[in-house]
Amino acid sequence: MGVVNVTPDSFSDGGAFLAPDAAIAHARGLVLEGADILDIGGESTRPGALPVDVQEELERVLPVLEGLAGEASGAQISIDTSKAAVARAALAAGASLVNDVSALRADPDMAALLADSAADCCLMHMLGEPRTMQGVGGVGGVGGPQYKDVVDDVRAFLEERMGFAVGAGIAEERIMLDPGIGFGKTIEHNLLLLRRLDELATLGRPLVVGTSRKGFIGRILADAAGAAEPAPVSARLAGTIATNVLALERGASVFRVHDVGPVREALTVAAATLGGRWTARGTGTTPAS
Repeated sequence: MGVVNVTPDSFSDGGAFLAPDAAIAHARGLVLEGADILDIGGESTRPGALPVDVQEELERVLPVLEGLAGEASGAQISIDTSKAAVARAALAAGASLVNDVSALRADPDMAALLADSAADCCLMHMLGEPRTMQGVGGVGGVGGPQYKDVVDDVRAFLEERMGFAVGAGIAEERIMLDPGIGFGKTIEHNLLLLRRLDELATLGRPLVVGTSRKGFIGRILADAAGAAEPAPVSARLAGTIATNVLALERGASVFRVHDVGPVREALTVAAATLGGRWTARGTGTTPAS
C-alpha cells in the first residue's frame, strides 16, 4: 500500500505532493515500484495534527482521484478518511477501499455508506484522536498512552469494531484490520504489537501494518547511536524494512509504506525465505486472509 499524502503537514512528506499533478505523478511512480494499493489522504493524522473540514479535504483529494480514474494500472485506490462525505465522493470517483483511522467511530454515517457500497474498508486502532493520542493533555494522560496490556487491548478493540461493522451490514471478507502503530502508543507499545502480531492475526482478517518512517524508528536509531534527537525521516528506511519483514513473518499481509520499491523487494525475499510467495501484483484486489 503506497502512501500518497495530499497534505501540507504530514510528518514525512507534508507539502511535497499537495499539488494535484505532483500527487498523481507520485502515485503513478508508486505503481511502477510495485504498489498494489494507493492510499490517498487529504488530512494529516500525525501526532498533534489539527482536523481539516470536509470541503478542504475534498478539494485536496478529488483532483487526484479523478486524475487517476480509469487508469489500467491494476492498483486498488484507497481513500484515507474518517468522513463519510469524503468517502462517498471518493468512491464515486473510483476508489474502492476506505481506510478509516477511527474504525467507524468518527462519523455515524460511515458504516451505512460502506454497507451500501461494494467497497473494502480498513479499521484501525487509535487511542483518542491525532491531536491528543500521544497524551499531551489528552486521552493518554500527561505521562503518555497507557494500556493494561496493549496487545490484548488492541485485539479486543479490533474484534469489537469488526463485530460492529459486520452488524452494520459490512461483509466480513471486505474488512482489513490495522493495529495503529504509532497512534496513541509509546515505543514499547509499538514494539510489543510487532512482536506479538500473530495474536492479532488470529482475528482472521488481513492485517495492515504502517510503520513507515515513523518516529519510534527514529528514536530507536538515535538511542543506539547515543544521539539526543531522533534520526531524521530520511534515515528511517532500513528500520522501516526491518519492521515490515518482521511483521510479514508474524502474519501481516498489507504494508502501508512511502518507499514501495525497496520494501517490496525486501518482502519478496523474506517471503521466499519463509517458504511462501509474495502477493502477485496488478490484481486490483485486497490480499485475502
